[in-house]
Amino acid sequence: MSRLSYYRFFSILILFSLVASCNKEGSEQEQQTSLKMETKTNGKKILFFGDSLTAGYGLNGPEESFVHLAALELQKKYPDLQYVNAGVSGDTTSGGLARLDWVLNTKYDVFVLELGANDSLRGLPTKMTEENLTRIIREARSKYPSIKILLIGMRTLPNMGPQYAKEFAALFPRISKKEKTEFMPFLLEGVAGDRRLNQDDGIHPTAEGHKILSKHLVPYLNKLLK
Repeated sequence: MSRLSYYRFFSILILFSLVASCNKEGSEQEQQTSLKMETKTNGKKILFFGDSLTAGYGLNGPEESFVHLAALELQKKYPDLQYVNAGVSGDTTSGGLARLDWVLNTKYDVFVLELGANDSLRGLPTKMTEENLTRIIREARSKYPSIKILLIGMRTLPNMGPQYAKEFAALFPRISKKEKTEFMPFLLEGVAGDRRLNQDDGIHPTAEGHKILSKHLVPYLNKLLK
């Protein structure tokens, strides 16, 4: 493995560590569910449901997050598009499941699910993570049968052993296939490990990094909004 590849891989691993712990380091506002909805009416609605990556940890404001940037790009095609950012720093799949009913307080057309990294960092059984993500998907569909879901895959630390890492990586595409969701393999592709695109901690994406995340995400959302 080259030095550059090693650096990128190491940065990805540290990222997941901070995703799990930043709920302790972030402000009170960042620790709570961040809800941001456009005031326009009669448009399609997207729910972004995740952890600190979705919440936009460390940015100057929610307007710099990939969530807001993706919505702006989509509004060029769907002027009345609305969205909610329900990202919570440090959240696990169990935490997401516990708050799901409250977050699903209105009907959505698209549900973006970005959770799981913190489960692996805590060494939670992959079976539990898979069950929780499956329940989140099924409960969202139970409440809104026509909702379209995008599941974002995660990667894990190697300290849990190669077998755990293999099982963890495999659960996301398996869930997506079984539950028939759209699937995005890794949100941070092209950003993780690049010092120019991360904050001073070298882990969380900068505003420029979030622009790239948005660019990668928009095609998946365009497909689901058709």
